[in-house]
Amino acid sequence: MAPGDLAHRFNFHPATTDEKRDAHATVRTACHGLAELFDQLCPEGREQALAVTKIEEAMFWANAALARQQ
Repeated sequence: MAPGDLAHRFNFHPATTDEKRDAHATVRTACHGLAELFDQLCPEGREQALAVTKIEEAMFWANAALARQQ
């Protein structure tokens, strides 16, 4: 892996525009809504916990994609 690629992956990428801040907020809101739906529909247990964890992971990667875009 190229050193520049590693630096890009691990550097902080602040949202520099209102558009990017809004996009991050939209991702968080959508993921939160889906997590709430799963909380209402799915019985508590391992499967529900894993489903919510996967939503958190999806939110992370979506926000990373927004933050890291050049």
